[in-house]
Amino acid sequence: MAIRGSLARRKYLHIILPLFIGSILAYLDRLNLSYAALTMNEQLGFSAEVFGMGAGILFAGYVLFEIPGSVFAEKRSPSKWLVRIMVTWGLSCALMAFIETPGQFYFVRFLIGAAEASFYPVCYSVIIPRWFNMKERPAALSIMVTSLIVSSIVGAPLAGLLIGLDLDFALFTLHGWQILFLLEGVLAVGFGIFLLYWLKDWPKDAKWMTEEERKATMEAYEQEVAAKSSVKQYTIWQVFADKTVIKLCLIYFLWISGFWAFGFWLPTVLRSVSGLSNSGVSFLTLVPMTIGLIGFIINGVTASKSGKLKRHIATPLFIGAFGMAAGTFTSNPTLSLIFISITCLGVYIGQGCWWSVPTTFLSGSAAAAATALINSIGNIGGWVGPYLVGFSETHTGSYQMAYLILAGALVLAGILTLTLKDRSTAVSSVPIEKQNVS
Repeated sequence: MAIRGSLARRKYLHIILPLFIGSILAYLDRLNLSYAALTMNEQLGFSAEVFGMGAGILFAGYVLFEIPGSVFAEKRSPSKWLVRIMVTWGLSCALMAFIETPGQFYFVRFLIGAAEASFYPVCYSVIIPRWFNMKERPAALSIMVTSLIVSSIVGAPLAGLLIGLDLDFALFTLHGWQILFLLEGVLAVGFGIFLLYWLKDWPKDAKWMTEEERKATMEAYEQEVAAKSSVKQYTIWQVFADKTVIKLCLIYFLWISGFWAFGFWLPTVLRSVSGLSNSGVSFLTLVPMTIGLIGFIINGVTASKSGKLKRHIATPLFIGAFGMAAGTFTSNPTLSLIFISITCLGVYIGQGCWWSVPTTFLSGSAAAAATALINSIGNIGGWVGPYLVGFSETHTGSYQMAYLILAGALVLAGILTLTLKDRSTAVSSVPIEKQNVS
C-alpha cells in the first residue's frame, strides 16, 4: 500500500500539478477580463453589450480549432502541444493591453480562443486517461479542475489591486487593466517553456516511475482501451453521429451558457449589489469561490468512491439553477451573496465528474475528438450566456431576464444528464489489479 500511495502522489505531482497550473493560467484570462471590465469598459467607452460580445467571441476560436488540435495532439505529442498552446496564447493575451476599439477587442479575443483551443480536451481525454484509470479519474479530474476556483481565489484579489494601479512613463501610461493582461501573457509564455521539461506523454517515458510501475500503468491503459474497443471501436466520424455524444454536447451547451454568464459578470454584479470598491469586490469574491472549492473536492472524491457520475453532475446543476434564479429577486447585499455562493457551488463542482463521462466508453483519437466536440459546442454557450446578460442589461436595465433564462437552461441540463445511459460496462473486463495500480 505504501508503494501504491507513493505512486499516486507522484502521479499527482508530475501530471496533475502541471495541468493544474496551466489551467489556472487559462482561467486567469477569463477572470482578468471580468475584473478589467470594471475600469476598461469606461476608459474605452465599451457598452455592456460590446463587453458581452467580446467576452464570448473567444469561444468562436475554440469552435474552429478545438477538434483538429485535440486529434493532432493525441496522434503526436500532447505535452508539446500544450507547450505550443501556452506560448501562443500568452502572446495573444499580452495583445489585450493594446486594444482601443471594439473591433480590436473582438479580434484579439478571437485570437486568444484560437490559441487556447484544445487545451482542456487534451488534458481531459488524452493525458489524464494515460496515467489514471477509470476508477481514479473522477477524483484526478476534480482536483485538476479545482484550478478554476483556485485561480479566482488567488487571482481575484490580485486583479482587484492591479486594476487600480496606473504606471506613468515618459511617453505613455499603462493602466491597471493593461498591466493585468501583460502580466498574464508573461506568466503563460514562461510556464509554457518550463512545461516542455516537466510533462511527459506516456508512463513509459517517466523517469520518476520504476520499471514495474511504468509497465503496470501502461498495461492498465492498454487493457482499458481494448475493453472499450471490444464493445465498439469508434472512428472519429462515428463519434460525431453518436447519440450519447450529441446529448453530451447539448447538456454542456446549456450548462456553459449559465457557467460563463455567471463567471464573466460576477464582479460587475457583485459591485452593483454591494456598492463596494473594485478591490473590495475582488475580496468579496473569495466567499463563493472558497465554498465552491470545498464542494468541488467533496463531489469528486464521493463520485470516485460511489461511481455514480450522473448524480454528482445533475444535483449541482439543480442547485446552481436555484441560486441563479433566486438571486434575481433580491437586492439585499447579504442575500445576494448567499445566492451567488449557491450558484457558484452549482455551476462549478460537477465539472470534474463531467469530463470523466466521455472516457467511460471512448479512448484514443475518438475520445479526443468527442471531448473536443463537446467542449466546442458547449463553449458556444460561453458566447451566448455572457452576451445574453449584456444584452439584457443594455436593453432592460436589469440582469433578471437573462439569469432566469439561464437558470432554466441549467435545470434542463440536469434533467438531460439523468437520462444518460451507462456505457461504462466495457471496462468491467479490465482486471481489478490493473485498475488499481496506484
